[in-house]
Amino acid sequence: MQPLASRMAVMTGEGALAVNARARELECQGRSIIHLELGEPDFHPAPPVNEALKRALDDGKDRYCAVAGVLTLREAIALYLHDTRNLNVSPDSIVLAPGCKIALFLAMMALIDPGGEVLYPDPGFPGYPSITLGLGGVPVPFELSERNHFQPDPEEIAAKITPRTKLLITNSPGNPTGTVYTDDTQRRLAKLAVEHDLIVLSDEIYARIIYGGQFVSMLSYPGMAERTLILDGFSKSFAMTGWRLGYTVAPARIVSALNMLAINSYTCVAEFSQYAAIEALRDRDGATPRMVGEFAKRRQQFIRDLNRVPGFRCQPPEGAFYAWVNIADAGMTAEELCRIMLEEAGVAAIPGAAFGPAGEDFIRFSFASSTANLQEAVDRILRASSAWQNNVARAPSPASR
Repeated sequence: MQPLASRMAVMTGEGALAVNARARELECQGRSIIHLELGEPDFHPAPPVNEALKRALDDGKDRYCAVAGVLTLREAIALYLHDTRNLNVSPDSIVLAPGCKIALFLAMMALIDPGGEVLYPDPGFPGYPSITLGLGGVPVPFELSERNHFQPDPEEIAAKITPRTKLLITNSPGNPTGTVYTDDTQRRLAKLAVEHDLIVLSDEIYARIIYGGQFVSMLSYPGMAERTLILDGFSKSFAMTGWRLGYTVAPARIVSALNMLAINSYTCVAEFSQYAAIEALRDRDGATPRMVGEFAKRRQQFIRDLNRVPGFRCQPPEGAFYAWVNIADAGMTAEELCRIMLEEAGVAAIPGAAFGPAGEDFIRFSFASSTANLQEAVDRILRASSAWQNNVARAPSPASR
């Protein structure tokens, strides 16, 4: 029997989906599980969005359409990016895709040759190194460390650039850390990209979910217009996870490549969902700001409550909806703690190593769940913490280390 392609041996899955699968098994056994593992808002699209979808179906918007996406939607995205990020992009620079993962995959396919090196954040979204390996590239991590407030270190990145480096991936606000890159950090990264002729893939899926300050896109910096791709979509900011609708903003020479890849893969995105997405972008009822306001309240309460758990230490994230908890003082591995929380307490969370080696001493919780669920989750964790409280008591204090 013929073997599978060699790329299948190097690509990896996602820890969140593996934990979710086990959590579902326990639920089938009658267990009560609080799901804090998936990055999925517990909101749903605003009613006008659903109404627009129904109207589009009634109007027969269920045909093949433009490969890059319906022009009216691409125009709406361009206006949205101007209004929310002060960017001036052409509708012709936008390519729709059936989800941000497909947008990411095709962008990397268009840019990476075998042996090409890709700089990516660690901890970070697992797809970055997995797709790189699947395409025959070489993933090169740069660390997001707690001592540097999980900001990329431009000096570390500069030291890792070689003649084979093709792509620099940035993710602000970041998954799993919730870090919003500072202006100084982004300016220095942009300068590196220009100096070394790198393409920057700026993953901005959480750009609308920030807790203070103004989001600044990598595309805003000098020299970046011709070398930056923005990845964004509707899953997080508009609570449209199951709609599978993402997009890439790219320079013209890359847009043509993305269109060619679309023709050879998904052909086009469902027409009716694109018309509904136009209504989501208009957000006449202010659904997105209300959702982010609710996340901000949950963030404050959940982080405070998590810091009551023995051995847990967590700083409030600046964006996204994840609590990135340092558990080094708990005296157990993150994997073991997550097993105890799931199997004994019924709380699903993700061991940090699922996001890269730099996440070994961390656990990621999503607070895109109700306040009642978050409070109950911490109560359950506190009850289960007897399994590691003695380890915390024996651990040396920070001052003695």
